Amino acid sequence: MTEEREVNSASFYEFIAEKKLMASRCSKCQALYLPPHPICIKCHGNEMEWVEMKGKGKLAAFTAVAVGQSRTIEEGYSRDNPYLVGIIELDEGPKVSGRILGIDAKKPENIEVGTPLTIEFMEQGEGRNCFVAFKAH
Repeated sequence: MTEEREVNSASFYEFIAEKKLMASRCSKCQALYLPPHPICIKCHGNEMEWVEMKGKGKLAAFTAVAVGQSRTIEEGYSRDNPYLVGIIELDEGPKVSGRILGIDAKKPENIEVGTPLTIEFMEQGEGRNCFVAFKAH
């Protein structure tokens, strides 16, 4: 799926607000970038296009966060109730970071790299800001 928007971070976050995870792809060498790049770092091509990711992948790395930002404290996370963030390797190849849902952050020894994950778009705050999270199957 190609979108007619300039390849830049502003457009990327507009897509997130529309609940679409978009990467940029070089028209010349087909390299994929997430977050998007306006210029290909492999071939230096500048004809980039948007491609929608399926939002499926596997856990590549993670960390449990016990002391977070004020918004996570407001959500009830603390030293006694940590949350997970991680790197997800998408089926299409790019890696993206996001919050990990559906896995017990209190027992990191039970978390397995390679766990299948699917994208979830989370909204929070008065402005209903949208961000990327991934949920275990």
